[in-house]
Amino acid sequence: MDQIIQSNLNNMKLQNCSSNKVSLETELSETLYNTMKDFVLSNPTWDQYKLINSALATFLVQNGCTDDSVSEIYLNQLFTPSKSF
Repeated sequence: MDQIIQSNLNNMKLQNCSSNKVSLETELSETLYNTMKDFVLSNPTWDQYKLINSALATFLVQNGCTDDSVSEIYLNQLFTPSKSF
């Protein structure tokens, strides 16, 4: 039952996405996955999508990316209040 509900929520999120977004599938170490899961569960303003977007934007900006859209994502996450983890 939970899988059906989760699947329906995921489908609704996908329908709300604009056409300039892509889906990404990757393997994570168990440690990264558990840490990400714990963070998302303890910070209700974050979800796995926001966390991954923030992490990628931070990495790219810190490594020389000058794209304005990436910089905007990076700066927005800097000033978004979240509970300490």
